[in-house]
Amino acid sequence: MASHIASSSGALFVMTAAATFAMVCALQPLARRFGLLDHPAGRKDHAHPTPTTGGIAILLGLLLGMTLLGRWTGVEIAFAWAAGLLVVVGALDDRFDLPWWLRIGVQCAAVLLVYRSGVSAQHVGGLFGARSLGLGDLALPVTMFATVGVINALNMSDGVDGLAGGVALTTFCMFLAAAIYSGNAPLSAHLLVMSGAVLGFWMMNMRFAWQPKARVFMGNAGSALLGFTIAWISFRLTQNDAHPVTPILAPWLVVTPLMDCVVLIARRLLHRQSPFHADRNHLHHLMLDGGFTPARLVLTLMAINLLFGLAASLALIAGVPQPALVLAFVVLCLAWFWLTLRRERGVAFCAWLRHPVRQAARSDELAT
Repeated sequence: MASHIASSSGALFVMTAAATFAMVCALQPLARRFGLLDHPAGRKDHAHPTPTTGGIAILLGLLLGMTLLGRWTGVEIAFAWAAGLLVVVGALDDRFDLPWWLRIGVQCAAVLLVYRSGVSAQHVGGLFGARSLGLGDLALPVTMFATVGVINALNMSDGVDGLAGGVALTTFCMFLAAAIYSGNAPLSAHLLVMSGAVLGFWMMNMRFAWQPKARVFMGNAGSALLGFTIAWISFRLTQNDAHPVTPILAPWLVVTPLMDCVVLIARRLLHRQSPFHADRNHLHHLMLDGGFTPARLVLTLMAINLLFGLAASLALIAGVPQPALVLAFVVLCLAWFWLTLRRERGVAFCAWLRHPVRQAARSDELAT
């Protein structure tokens, strides 16, 4: 029986990935017809107009996978409507460059849709040493703040081919491991579908030896969808009394974009700039200036995301107090804030980080 479930889940993962990959290919002519293209300009390093229909393809693959699962409860229906709203508005933003306040308003509306279906932040775990700290009337604003924060963290990380999709893929894989560990089979099935959808897109977005440039971008539609999905999964994983996982683990599973977003916003506010001010101080910009190639940058950040998530998970299993993990996350953000307060210091750190990564790669090449 268990082997049958595993094989059917594996088949669903493969079908979702293949369907999303096919959607990416099929949408490319439509992208050119309707102007859904990202044109080279300013800080962008691609040489030709590139379709931004990756988010649409991910959504279509995801909905197909969920349909094959056959579990359309009120929770899934609300998610589908909210995800569709974000992708439609995100696609319009990719085409017409909508104002930031409209995007935030739509993101809040999407949160309200899933909140009414019962998916929200109701407690924050043992934040102050208690077994569980309930939010009460703060549930809706905390849910909205967390979701909008993750959406914009993913959007800020979408600056290098394969990066946002790769980090989202590692996050979904860690969520899947946590869901399996806690015995949450229905959520595990959803995570297989979501991982497959992201993988199908990522194969066309990542740089490989046979694919030197991305053939499609996820666009604002895709980053909004993935950020929203990560938050939705996080609430379903950590606010489930039948299969408890502490909410304090969630930030560690998406640590690199979240840390970068928090530090960037803090620095911009410190300099009396808008939180949405565009610059070249993102983590991936510093790594590029530190000598990373785009492909190695993506693989390095995916590995760092996995290592931090694994370390936090093992710490919880070992009985490390939850407030200690919260403090560690704050210290990590403060350390990155100090490192990048002077840009040249941040670039120097990234150059140092590249050295052991490069040496490890050379060692592997020599070993083979």
